[in-house]
Amino acid sequence: MLAARIVVFAVGAGVVGWTVLSAIRTVILPRAAQVLIARWVFRILGVVFRVIANERRTYTARDRVMALYAPVGLVVLPGVWLVLVALGYSLIYWGLDGGSFGDAVSFSGSSITTLGFVTEASPTDRIPAFTEAGFGLFLAALMVAYLPSLYAAFARREAEVSLLEVRAGSPPTAVEFIERQHRIDALDRLTDTWVAWERWFADIEESHTSYPALAFFRSPQPERSWVVAAGAALDSAAMYLACVRDVPPGPAALCIRAGYLALRRIAGLFGIDYDPDPAPTDPISITQAEFDEAWERLDRAGVPLVADRGEAWRAYAGWRVNYDTALLSLAEVLMAPIAPWTSDRSAPGLRAPRVRRFGRRLHGADAGSGGDA
Repeated sequence: MLAARIVVFAVGAGVVGWTVLSAIRTVILPRAAQVLIARWVFRILGVVFRVIANERRTYTARDRVMALYAPVGLVVLPGVWLVLVALGYSLIYWGLDGGSFGDAVSFSGSSITTLGFVTEASPTDRIPAFTEAGFGLFLAALMVAYLPSLYAAFARREAEVSLLEVRAGSPPTAVEFIERQHRIDALDRLTDTWVAWERWFADIEESHTSYPALAFFRSPQPERSWVVAAGAALDSAAMYLACVRDVPPGPAALCIRAGYLALRRIAGLFGIDYDPDPAPTDPISITQAEFDEAWERLDRAGVPLVADRGEAWRAYAGWRVNYDTALLSLAEVLMAPIAPWTSDRSAPGLRAPRVRRFGRRLHGADAGSGGDA
């Protein structure tokens, strides 16, 4: 009997320690971490929300449903932590006293909520009761401190998403961005823009891997999305380098590198498969016909283009291959609004489905022969 009580006590202590450590890794640890409790809470809620936000609804209706997904998850998660800690301490009290498990559960609930409705406690229960009350307050305080950091990162992200609409339209596109810069005679003065986007990508990499729930927070406007904005920013830099004549390559190239590294690391956190070292000639989801159409639009607008369209296509494809898979997969997982060259690649009925389940590699992309960029 004593051996069984020792085992029960040890299991309870293990549950408490594992739960508190999970909360610390989720909220305090400043790096990407796979936390089982958080992953399963959001995975189960994700199934429920995706059933409600099914594809028979309009996008606006689906967006309203999915806008609640991450906030509800952040409310449920600390509740799960508290329940697991209370369960662990119930096992601890049961192991210490060997009485009724129901009495142990009642005493645990009284201690973790600090309500004190169970006042009779043996001397051996008092120290665990104090520590349980402390852990309950710690988990509540942890979540209160967590939310301001989360919303500060969200505000920084959305500020740049909103500004992109001014520069690249709604939904934002690379062609619109380059056309507008040409109309205001600013194509050769974009260094500050590329630097700002490079920093934005570095910021979302840090914040969205440290706080994975942040990726699921949707923009205040249904037609906006940080994933769509990321795709438009990267395509703008890639089209600028590949198509526009006599431009400085350095800042735009660094922006693309910062962008695809950020998207890959966020995608990796969600279990999305991608090629970490693609060849410039690997197929991409954009067809050469689509590129030619964009080229002709830029040409009609009077944008100074390089002489060789074929070489420009190969250069663009060589840049795009670095972020194509991660971008389209994230757009699918996060249910981004339809936008050209980003979320339209995986929308049902438009092309062969590429990512229809969480974490699958993109397949069946329309081939376009890429090249070194």
